[in-house]
Amino acid sequence: MRLIVGGTDTDVGKTVVSALLVQGLGACYWKPVQSGLAEGSDSQWVQTMLSLPPERLLKESYRLQAPVSPHWAAEQEQVVIDPNRLSLPSGDGPLVVETAGGVMTPLGRDWLQIDQICHWGLPLVLVARSGLGTLNHTLLSLEALRHRSIPVLGLVLNGPLHPDNPGTLEQLGGVPVLAQLPRLEPLNAAALQRQWLESDLPISLRP
Repeated sequence: MRLIVGGTDTDVGKTVVSALLVQGLGACYWKPVQSGLAEGSDSQWVQTMLSLPPERLLKESYRLQAPVSPHWAAEQEQVVIDPNRLSLPSGDGPLVVETAGGVMTPLGRDWLQIDQICHWGLPLVLVARSGLGTLNHTLLSLEALRHRSIPVLGLVLNGPLHPDNPGTLEQLGGVPVLAQLPRLEPLNAAALQRQWLESDLPISLRP
């Protein structure tokens, strides 16, 4: 399976969910646009977390220093993010593509992350926070994705388990909650494997 991991916002746990999927699916990992290199890269984190062999870690197309939106980070380095450099890698093996920021994050002044997602044509797993504020952010993101006919496999909610939000999101958003990930302590490959086995993700993502 080849899929995209997108988020309702930044810092909602996309990289943790990406690692979960890479491990569970035996997939390659690719984050084509990385900003904030001063704080380390998500590719390095996934590789270290999973002891991922080099052939399953694909090189970023853009590596930007500033921990800000990619379009602004690129401008600070006098770089233009060219959609033509973001073509999907060849091959038909499992692939997890992690986006930069939320689905509406700008990659340029005239090119949003959601435009790139639409261009890729792959199904998407949407990552959201579990708690207060997630209903608005998630429903708006789903509406934007639906408006562009981007297929959404479902939601993964990160954070403390919430008694109402999962059901409300399924009812109003029209997509399933594939998994709810509590804060993992410690956060390591074994903990991710347990979450994979305890969730519905292996069944939900079956081709």
